[in-house]
Amino acid sequence: MANAPTISDFSTVSITGKRADFAAQRGKVFLVVNTASACGFTPQFKGLEALWQDYAARGLVVVGFPCNQFGAQDPGANQEISAFCELNYGVSFPMMAKVDVNGAHADPLWKWLKAEAPGTLGEGIMWNFTKFLVGRDGTVIKRYAPNTAPESLRADIESALAASKV
Repeated sequence: MANAPTISDFSTVSITGKRADFAAQRGKVFLVVNTASACGFTPQFKGLEALWQDYAARGLVVVGFPCNQFGAQDPGANQEISAFCELNYGVSFPMMAKVDVNGAHADPLWKWLKAEAPGTLGEGIMWNFTKFLVGRDGTVIKRYAPNTAPESLRADIESALAASKV
C-alpha cells in the first residue's frame, strides 16, 4: 500500500517563474493561502506577513497563491501582483504564480488540500483568503475560513511548530 501524499509530494511555480518544490522544505510548518489583490480581505496580507516575520526562523513558511476565481479580484499578471503585495503590504513571504483553486484546472496542491480538509460547505474553496495549516509531517492540520484573521492562528501555529520534526 502506498503512503498517503503529503505537501512534500507537490511542486509549483513561484510568482517569479521559478520551480518551487515543497520537498525542499520538508519538516517545516506551512500556512497556505489563496490570495487576491482587490478583495475585502486583502488587508490580511499584513497579518500574514507578521506571522511570517514572527515564525519563519522557527520553521513556518507562509505561501500565497494568487487566484482570480472569486469576483475577478486578482486579474493582473504575476509581476503586477507581486509588485502590489510588496509595495502595499511589504509582503516578503513566498508568493506563487496565479492558480485556479477550484474546477477542472485546479492546481494539484489545492485539490489535495481541499480533499484533506473539506470546508463546511464541501471541498470547494468558497472565497479568497481560505487558509490551510500543514504540520511538520506534511499533513493538513486545519482549514480556516476567509474571514479568519491571520493573528487568530497564532496558537495553532505555535502548537504545530512545537511538534517533533519528522
